[in-house]
Amino acid sequence: MFSGANVRMLLWALLAFAFYICYTTWQLDYPAPVAQPVTASANNTLGTALPSASGVAGTSATTTAPRPPAANAALSPAADGAAASDAPVVHVVTDVLDVVISLAGGELRQADLLQYHVKKGETAPVRLLNRDSAESLYVLQSGLLAANGTDGPTHLAHFSSAVSEATLTAGQESVAVPLTWTNGAGVTVTKTFTFRRGSYEVGLDYRVENAGTSAWSFASYAQLLRENVPIERSYFKPDSISYKGPAYYDGAKYQKLTPGKKDSVLDKAVTGGWLAGLQNHFVAAIIPNAGAPYHYTLSTQGNRFLLSATGNEQQVAPGATATQSEKLFIGPKLQAQLQQAGPELFRVADYGSLTIVAQPLFALLNFCHSLVGNWGWAILLATLALKLLFYPLSEASGKSMAKMKALAPRLKNLQETYKDDREKLAKAQMEMYKKEKVNPAAGCLPMLIQLPVFLAFYWVLFESVEMRQAPFAGWITDLSSRDPYFILPVLMAAANFIQFKLNPQVGADPVQQKIFMLMPLIMSATLAFFPSGLVLYWVTNTVLGILQQWNINRRIAATGAKSRS
Repeated sequence: MFSGANVRMLLWALLAFAFYICYTTWQLDYPAPVAQPVTASANNTLGTALPSASGVAGTSATTTAPRPPAANAALSPAADGAAASDAPVVHVVTDVLDVVISLAGGELRQADLLQYHVKKGETAPVRLLNRDSAESLYVLQSGLLAANGTDGPTHLAHFSSAVSEATLTAGQESVAVPLTWTNGAGVTVTKTFTFRRGSYEVGLDYRVENAGTSAWSFASYAQLLRENVPIERSYFKPDSISYKGPAYYDGAKYQKLTPGKKDSVLDKAVTGGWLAGLQNHFVAAIIPNAGAPYHYTLSTQGNRFLLSATGNEQQVAPGATATQSEKLFIGPKLQAQLQQAGPELFRVADYGSLTIVAQPLFALLNFCHSLVGNWGWAILLATLALKLLFYPLSEASGKSMAKMKALAPRLKNLQETYKDDREKLAKAQMEMYKKEKVNPAAGCLPMLIQLPVFLAFYWVLFESVEMRQAPFAGWITDLSSRDPYFILPVLMAAANFIQFKLNPQVGADPVQQKIFMLMPLIMSATLAFFPSGLVLYWVTNTVLGILQQWNINRRIAATGAKSRS
């Protein structure tokens, strides 16, 4: 039922949706300015400084944590990683990853995602980690800080490797790449990266052997260094509103760290969390040992950020051996793998404030996909399931709308009778509604309830890499991008117009009715550049609504004819 009140409610709902999108984009583009605490050093630049002579923190969680090389230095692009760029490398290829590891510190300096392509139909893979230029800098560094200012196997130290290439061959489930460092005084560190078939999780393990005559202390650390060039936002590229930048989880709360925002200063002790660099569909994450305390820090300057996790001190006695293990994740935001890799790591598939709705919705879509093997058909099945879930509410609303349609002639008579007295007209209408047990606002209730589902679909389609470049049928070859021929938006406009004509337009003045007649065209034009999967959901939901309302109208009309005869 589209009374004047319902038209206003619908317009407010659509305005709220537009405001929500605008507000989200504004928050990303114009964060509240606040100074970032970055300590500058005239002699050091990020990624090239030597370890601080202050040594390693003690085991107490309240002790000041050690800082990795250059963590206290000015963030400057100049001369960054020159040694790492010139050092020998180990090239690792699995079925899903193509990784380059530098022997300068064991830095992960390049990572290609072999099963994900920059553009659909082309062969160039997505390159997540990269050291090709200062503008594209994105590397994952790790190492051990030695106590008392002595040399340690940091990300600036030189390692050796028995191989220059490592490939996961047929029949192998994993491939390990050990790198070796020694201080010349009896301490040998073996730093091993382990890659597994079909997995984007990378094991990072240290084995410390002390053959010297004195104890040797160390603390492990890992850090993400990135030139975080801002996204050029455009209405014609809706996925450009996705967050790009650092984030962390402290065991209780997930927090995006947008430079310039007051809550984006990070300097805290964390146990059971993780750090990550986010972008649309892909993530690089550091997952420290879940049972050990680490100190998380973020330093920024300009577009560059350094996100670090540093552990507490461990001591290796003469003749003893110690181990340390951490995990990395470099790849797409596949929720099944994220859930296994770290606590709450699935949160990097960021659905924003509607996570509570989007997570169950994705689970429903994933289940439907397991049945049909196609994300487009999964959207159709999920929409049908949601329609069945809300059927009792839609049924009651539809009956009210059908009754309103039956009352249309009487309401029109009232409007003519009291055309010069709006107060009496409103009173007479309310008396009729009360007598006939009709709720004039019931028609918009299902739409208002479905609006969060619509917004959740919006985020699920943008953030779920499972639907990136996923085909449906015919001309729809990528559900996460717009319909290339705008056929679905046209079908959406037609379905909305049919629904408009099917339902009564009672109580709306001629101007409101004209506005509402334009709504299908306005909505279709608004969503024309949105993901085709989102428009597919809307079209399916509308068609199901038309069939449901047609059936209700038919039944109400048959009941009325029977009662009159």
